[in-house]
Amino acid sequence: MSSKHAVLREVFGFDDFRPGQEAIVDHLLAGRNVLAVMPTGAGKSLTYQVPALVKGGLTIVVSPLVALMQDQVAALKLAGVAAETINSTASREENVAIWRRVAAGEVRILYLAPERLMTDRMIAALQRIGVSLIAVDEAHCISQWGASFRPEYDALQELRTAFPGVPIGAVTATADEATRRDIVEKLFGGEAELYVAGFDRPNIRLTVEPKSNTKRQLLAFLEGRPSESGIVYALSRKSSEELAAFLSDNGYRAVPYHAGLSPEKRAEAQELFMAETGVIVCATIAFGMGIDKPDVRFVFHADLPGSLDAYYQEIGRAGRDGKPAEAHMVFGLQDISMRRRFIDQEHEEGERRRREHKRLDALVAYCEAPECRRQSLLSYFGEAAAPCGNCDVCINPVATVDGGDDARKILLTAQMTGERFGATHLVDLLIGKANPRAQALGHDQLPVFAAGRNQGRNVWQSLIRQLVGGGYLTIDVAGHGGISIAPKGHDLLEGRIEFRYRPDMIRPAGGKSGTRAPAEADPDVPRALLDRLKARRTELAREQSVPTYVIFPDRTLIDMARKLPRTRRDFENLHGVGAAKLERFADTFLEVIRLYSDEVEA
Repeated sequence: MSSKHAVLREVFGFDDFRPGQEAIVDHLLAGRNVLAVMPTGAGKSLTYQVPALVKGGLTIVVSPLVALMQDQVAALKLAGVAAETINSTASREENVAIWRRVAAGEVRILYLAPERLMTDRMIAALQRIGVSLIAVDEAHCISQWGASFRPEYDALQELRTAFPGVPIGAVTATADEATRRDIVEKLFGGEAELYVAGFDRPNIRLTVEPKSNTKRQLLAFLEGRPSESGIVYALSRKSSEELAAFLSDNGYRAVPYHAGLSPEKRAEAQELFMAETGVIVCATIAFGMGIDKPDVRFVFHADLPGSLDAYYQEIGRAGRDGKPAEAHMVFGLQDISMRRRFIDQEHEEGERRRREHKRLDALVAYCEAPECRRQSLLSYFGEAAAPCGNCDVCINPVATVDGGDDARKILLTAQMTGERFGATHLVDLLIGKANPRAQALGHDQLPVFAAGRNQGRNVWQSLIRQLVGGGYLTIDVAGHGGISIAPKGHDLLEGRIEFRYRPDMIRPAGGKSGTRAPAEADPDVPRALLDRLKARRTELAREQSVPTYVIFPDRTLIDMARKLPRTRRDFENLHGVGAAKLERFADTFLEVIRLYSDEVEA
C-alpha cells in the first residue's frame, strides 16, 4: 500500500479517493503548485491534508474564518492528527503554548487566518522552522474578479517568494474562468497545475418562483418537511430574525443567525444545527462557509442572493450526503432593485461596481431562464450540460413561445458590433436610438439599426436575459460586460436549433411591477389556497415518485382555487380532471378546499 493510501485508510478511514482527489494529492507530493476547483462536498480538505501527513514537517493552512479553522482542527484531532490553530478567539497564553508546540516540531498542520500569517514576524518565524506545504482554502477570496474578494487575502501573493520551493495548494468551490486565471497569476505567478471538477450537483433540485408572499411561500415549501434540516437565507438581519420567529410560531424548530448576534449566540445556533436534525437556520450570508453537515435537505432563498457565485456556494450546503435535496428561491423585482442599491452603496464608481452589476445580470438571467435551469447555472461556469430533469423548468415546463426571429436579430446585432458591447447598447441599436457612441462608431448605419423598433425596450432586455439564461449568449463579467455569442447561439443563427422564450418574464414597460404568476394577477384566485393545493400536489408526487405536473398542472390547481368545488361532481368539471384522476385525487384535494373554506368562513 502506498503511503498516501495508508494515510487515507489509517487516518481518515477511506479505502479510496473520491474522483479528482488523488491527482491533486499527487501534484502536491511531487512538489508542484495546484489550483483545485471542486464542488462543495467533494472533499477538498483531504487533497491537502493527506499530502501534509505523507510529507511530514509543518503544513500551513490559510483559512478565512475562525469557526471554520476550529471545526477542521477538531475533526483532525479526532482522527489522531496533531493539528492546531492560532487565532483571535484564544487567549494569548493559549496561542503562545500552541506556538511552542509548533516550534518544537510537535504540530503537523497549523491553521492561520491570512492577516495573522502575513506579518513580518510570523513569516520570519516560519522560515526559521521550515514549512513543507502551504494550502489556501477558499482561494477565490484572493481574486479581484471574484464575488467574494477579501483584501486580507491579497497579501498571500507574497507566499511564493517568502517560501521558495514550497508547494502551494489552493482550493475553492466556486471560480469562473476569469477568477481562476487571477488566482493562478497572484498565488503562483502564472505557473500551476489546474484541476477543475464538474460544477454539477445533480441531486439538488433547482426551483425559482415569483415572489408573492414570502412567509406563505416558505410555509408551503416546508409543508411535509417536519423533521428536515435546512437553511433559509434572507437579505437582512431583521428578516432572518422575523422568519425564524415566524417558523417557530408555526411549529418548526428555527433559529436566526447573523453577524449582529453575539459570538455566543452564533455558536449556539451553529452547534444546534450541526448536532441535531430538524433544525432550520434563518440566516444572512454570515452563515455557511465551512458548514459540512451532510443531511441538509434544503436551502430556501427568501431573497435574491448577491450573484450566481454566491447562489452556487449557498445551495451547495444542501445534499452533501448525495441524497435528494432542494434549492428553492423566491424572486421579485424589488429584490433586484435592492441588490442594485447595495452594489452602488458598497462600491465606488468604476470597474468593481460595473462587474458586480454584470454578475447580478447573470443571476437575473438564471432566474428568468426559459430552458433547463441547471444548464443555465452550469453555463455560467463554462460547463455544458443536457437538460437535467431535476429543476422546475424541466419538471413542470412553463408556457413558451417561438422567439427565433427576434433572437437572431439580437445575435446579429452582437455579431455586427464585434461582440464587445453590453445589453444597453444592443437594445439602443435595435429600437433605433442613435446614442452618441453608436453614431461615433457608425453603428447607426448597420442593417440591424431599428430592426426591432416594433417592440419596447423591456421586451428586448428580457429576451437578452433569457438568451443568456439559456446559454445562447455570454456576459463577459471580467471584461467590460460585453455580450458574446456562445456556441449554442451560433447554432441558432445557422438554423440548427430553435429558441423559445417565456413571455411571463417580460416586465411591463417602466418596470414598476414585479414578475407575477398568472394566478396572482387574478383577484378571484386565493393565493393561500393555491399554495396549499400545490403543497398537497407535491406530497402526492413524492409518494408516487412522479413529477408534480403528472398529478395536475398548475392550470387545474388555479381552476380549483377559483371555483372552490365542494362535491365530486363539481370536481369532475374542472380543467384537466378525467375519470381516473377524479377517482384517485378528488377526495384529497376537496379536503384541502373544505378546510380552507371553513377557516375563511369561521
